[in-house]
Amino acid sequence: MAAVVKLGLEVFLEKRTHELEGRRIGLLTNQTGADSKLESAIRLIHRHPDLDLRVLFAPEHGLKTDAKEGEKFGDSIHSETAVPVYSLYGKTKKPTDAMMEHIDIAVFDLQDIGARYYTYIYSMAYLMEACARTGKKMYVLDRPNPIGGEAVEGNLIEEDFTSFVGLYPVPNRHGMTAGELALYFNETFGIGCDLEVVPMEGWRRSMLFPETELPWIPPSPNTTQLDMMLLYPGTCLIEGTNLSEGRGTAQPFEIIGAPFIDGVKLQDAVNSSALEYVKARAVSFTPSQSKYVGQACEGIQLHIVDRRQFQPFACFIRVLALIAEMYPEELEFLKYGNLKHPMFDLLAGTEKLRHAVSSGGVEAFLEQCRTDSDQFAENRKPFLLYS
Repeated sequence: MAAVVKLGLEVFLEKRTHELEGRRIGLLTNQTGADSKLESAIRLIHRHPDLDLRVLFAPEHGLKTDAKEGEKFGDSIHSETAVPVYSLYGKTKKPTDAMMEHIDIAVFDLQDIGARYYTYIYSMAYLMEACARTGKKMYVLDRPNPIGGEAVEGNLIEEDFTSFVGLYPVPNRHGMTAGELALYFNETFGIGCDLEVVPMEGWRRSMLFPETELPWIPPSPNTTQLDMMLLYPGTCLIEGTNLSEGRGTAQPFEIIGAPFIDGVKLQDAVNSSALEYVKARAVSFTPSQSKYVGQACEGIQLHIVDRRQFQPFACFIRVLALIAEMYPEELEFLKYGNLKHPMFDLLAGTEKLRHAVSSGGVEAFLEQCRTDSDQFAENRKPFLLYS
């Protein structure tokens, strides 16, 4: 049975390849760049008689999405096609003029997961900047936002807190597709790229990923399934603390814990705090990688009760505030290397959230977030491609 949604890649191959005939193509993709029959965009474009694939660009995690978070890698040659692969997560995150000399057209085909921390949308923006700088055109082959296109939640990044996990002031859950974000970035932030978005057919803003009937290909090693992605706009913030976010377990970003936590006490505190559409369950786990490797941890797994109504950002902020209240001496916000700000602040896009968690002022912070997200929801309207 055919999928409900026809991907931008499929629309492009069926209807628009004539626009790129005779042009040298550079493709930014990874294993998620595939059609509904799981044929890779690399193979489909390379084998197409009218298309000339000259360069591949690889984002964080690499073409095969097997590199760990933050793991740098170098340039290579694609084994199947012998096309050069330029790393955009090694010596540079931005395509250089030397890379761009080999192409006339840039094409982007990557699966995003709907949270502003996810770096693929910023690799897209950097490629747009490179196209604008070198006079090249760019095509974005659109894909679904797997956690839907209606809900918007979170705060906007403050100017001094931009980074590769938050390049532009968009909320933690932005509710846009990559193609819509490309249009928004291009005009709102003055990139000036000659941009063409190839929309999907059949996608509706209300859709969660299973409703598309498309096969799910994990975009990164710890991107497991829908509930993980629904939690991620909140639980990704754990990376900036000394809590385990569940890396090295079967439920990354669904589990919160540490050796100093009593799982049953935390479970009971969360479940008595009147959080909506989610339940906490006490867990014990021993991570096989990342924080607390080989150490016994306790904590909770968050189980979503109602995917439509659940608000991941507000939920996690309240859970983190409970942990700060229960373990004020143990909870830490991490500072890495030469970073100007703690990692938590870069993920949060502000230092105000850290202070709110520490002082018990998260409700006032969340009220400001509602103002921010309402304003963003209004600002994004001219760039929405789907109803």
